[in-house]
Amino acid sequence: MSTVLLREVPVPSPVHRLWAGTKMIGVFLISLLLMVLPSWPVLGITVLFLVVVGVLARLPLGTLPRLPWWFWGLLAAGALINVPVGGAAVLRYVQVVILGLILVAASFLIAWTTPMSEIAPALATLGAPLRKLRVPVDEWAVVVALTLRGLPLLLDEMRILRAARRLRPKDSALRRATVNPLLDILTAAMAVATRRAGELGEAITARGGTGQLTAHPSAPGRRDAIALTVVVVVCVGAVALDLLT
Repeated sequence: MSTVLLREVPVPSPVHRLWAGTKMIGVFLISLLLMVLPSWPVLGITVLFLVVVGVLARLPLGTLPRLPWWFWGLLAAGALINVPVGGAAVLRYVQVVILGLILVAASFLIAWTTPMSEIAPALATLGAPLRKLRVPVDEWAVVVALTLRGLPLLLDEMRILRAARRLRPKDSALRRATVNPLLDILTAAMAVATRRAGELGEAITARGGTGQLTAHPSAPGRRDAIALTVVVVVCVGAVALDLLT
């Protein structure tokens, strides 16, 4: 199966039915906990909690990205670099890597269980108090939402461009004249992204402007209060376990 990045997996689940802002607050609390107290007990409880959330969200195993070999090679190289320093340095390195993977996985859980159309309204609702300080909350929410929506499209375009380039005849003059294949793909991707951005801007204008992206009703409910309570309990439990150990 192909990798699913920043796209909703349309399956019915309690996690999918939560308000988008609730998921963002939950990930923020987990991230804050890990930044303040990145100990092994906290990391273990956080991983277990994210696995339980993934099971409740009914996400298939094919949703998990299959990382390339060079990614794991770089991680192994980083561990080898820390070996001469001592075992404590290697453990700290592994701890940092796990922390980073947890943060990425938590962010992906939001994308896999939330329609992109709900991101901007949720951000606008969460940032409503900042409007009193004349902060352009709606504009920021629209930028984030469009970025999340456009990135998967750009990745798909780059995959198509790579596939098309591989199908070129090996003896073609155009292929021999190409000096930097990566530069060709990036240039074509920029051209495609510019064209798509223009089309997207015209579509948004035809539908009433960017204000329509944040005008969708967005508010938490009772299930959201329960979910945030569970997140807080997990965070407090992780801190308590760390203090006991």
